[in-house]
Formats: sequence, structure tokens, C-alpha cells
Amino acid sequence: MNDARRILHCDMDCFYAAVHMRDDPALAGRPVIIGGQPQSRGVVAAASYEARQFGVRSAMPSAEAGRRCPHGVFIKPEFPRYRDESEHIFEIFRRFTPTVQPASLDEAYLDVSEHLQPFGNATAIAKEIRRLVRQERRLAVSVGVGPNRLIAKIASDYNKPDGLTVVKPDRIQEFLDPMSVRRLHGVGPATERALNRLGVSTIAELRSLELEVLGRRFGRHGLGLYRYSRGIDERPVRIDRQRKSLGHERTYAQDLSRLHEMDAQIEGLSTKVAEGLAKRELTARTLTVKVRYSDFTTLTRSRTLDQATADGAVITGHAKELLRQSEAGKRPVRLLGVTGSGFDLGEPQQLWLFDEGDWNDGTVEAGVT
Repeated sequence: MNDARRILHCDMDCFYAAVHMRDDPALAGRPVIIGGQPQSRGVVAAASYEARQFGVRSAMPSAEAGRRCPHGVFIKPEFPRYRDESEHIFEIFRRFTPTVQPASLDEAYLDVSEHLQPFGNATAIAKEIRRLVRQERRLAVSVGVGPNRLIAKIASDYNKPDGLTVVKPDRIQEFLDPMSVRRLHGVGPATERALNRLGVSTIAELRSLELEVLGRRFGRHGLGLYRYSRGIDERPVRIDRQRKSLGHERTYAQDLSRLHEMDAQIEGLSTKVAEGLAKRELTARTLTVKVRYSDFTTLTRSRTLDQATADGAVITGHAKELLRQSEAGKRPVRLLGVTGSGFDLGEPQQLWLFDEGDWNDGTVEAGVT
């Protein structure tokens, strides 16, 4: 890797569950599920590998997780605890390079290109990071090493859990080609289906398509697919990342059916958004309301304002109007959310601001991305 950047992607293994399992030996080897209780309307925030063997996964309704894993240990999330643990882990990362870009509480990109000494190479640094995290925090971290963020990210997931995968520049295509296109950055279910219709399921098959074909079908995204299928990713690892949205949403223990009930919830969520914006000295130009019906159908309605705002009354008024662009009041609703965005401050930052007290009757999910 002498002629390339040296990028590490460090990804903690089932982080939330692992913290509890570390601190409570009685949980060792048991299927641990972090989230709402199975009799609640909550969702799964994280699951241990033992629970994943039963098909439990993040964002799954807790009731479904309980059916799949009846002997699972359900634990209410403790997000301040996870944030504190995350700070300790990131302090270890920063011992090796100041260029650390958090992707979430439990994963980060590290650019060690100019900080190889005294270890000599990126692989040795990755091994030392894994050793220190295990020694000091008694947790496992999987690390991918590659010449860019794309390859490092895919590599960190390649040998999970507790794995280390190194991809040298001259082995990139050999590494990528057999993989599903879903492994590539920016390829979700819809893009995967569209590629499947073109006869493409692997990265090697994607690489066989001409840029013109991808451009006609996917527009600007086609160029990204063309480059990523060849392992090309010039995105830098950034130290300072700024927010682009701030939102709060809530899943209810019982469906809401009356519009005035939903209005009251929208007002509370809008107030939280306004308080968050004011605290950070931000104003939002775009407001979005999220509605999830009882059958899990989800929609969003957005509005861009002439003037950015952090005023709770203004946000509430627009949010209620956006709510009325849905079928709220005609169909039962299990989740509502309000988000402010349009800060025009550059790169996104993911900060989770869960109000853990509300996990008792369902799930409160709030995100700053």
C-alpha cells in the first residue's frame, strides 16, 4: 500500500449489547436484545450475535423479535452509557491519528497515512487498536484496512465479529468482484432491484456495464456506481462534521386515531426540535413530518420555508399543516416525527439524542444526522 492512502474503518461488534454483556457476566452467551419489551410497541435498537441467529435485527418490532427469539433477554437501552463508552473508545482511536471521522457511536474512519510510525504500516496499527480496545474496554472491534473509505468499510464487515481484513490496492478487484452489489456505498433495496433488472447482482457484473448505460438508468448516481464497482473512492476522512438535520420521532404504545391527539403529539415533537435548534444556534429552512400507519406504511411530507426558523410556534404550525397532507385522522397512526433541516452547513454528523424515559411505552427515536 505504498502508493495509496491508508484508511481504517473500525466498527464495534454489536456495541450496545456487548456493553451490557461485558458488565453482566450472566448475559454471556445469551441472546441479548436491546430495545422495547416484546409486549410493547417498541423496536429493536441492537441485538447480540446470539439473538441474530434467530433472525432478530435492528429496527424490527420488539413483538416480532419476541416471537422469533422467545428466550431472548430484552434490555432497555441506556444511551448515556453507550455515549460514555464511545468516548473512551474514540480516545483510543485518536492515539494513532488526529484524523478520525465518527460515522456513529460505534464506528469511525481513521486516516493513518501520515501517522504510520512507530508501527510501520496500517495493518500493525489496526492490530494494536484491536488489542487496546479489548484490553482497556473489554470489547471487540472489527477493523478493515484499505486505500479508501469504501474498501475499508466493506473490509471491516467481511470477517465480523472480531475480525481484521486488509485489502491492498492490487487486490481490490479480486476482493470486490464476487460480492453482492448491496455491499457498495449508496446501493439500497431500490437500486439493487433496478440493477437486478439489468441482469446485475454482483459487483463484477456491475463493472461490466458501460458508464453510458449506468448514466442513462441512474443519472448522476450512475457515475458513483461505475467508480465504486472499481474500488474508486476519493472521499476524504474529515475531522469536523456538521449537522444537516435534527429531528424527533415517537412510536406509540397504542395507535393514535384522533387528529387532535396527533396535533398534541406534533406540538410536543416540534417543541423538542425548536429547543434542539436553539441550543445549537441553528435555524431550519426545511421541515418534514413523518407518519407511520398501523400497517407500517410510512410517508413523509416536507416544506421549504422562505425564511429559516427555530421558533417553536412556527415549526408547530407548519408541521400540523404537513400532517394534514397525510391520512392522519382517517387511518390509525403508530409513529409521528418532526425534523428540521436545510442548515447548509456542509458534512453531516450523526448524534443520537434518544429520550430513554419513553422506551417504557414504546420507542422514542430522535436523530441528528
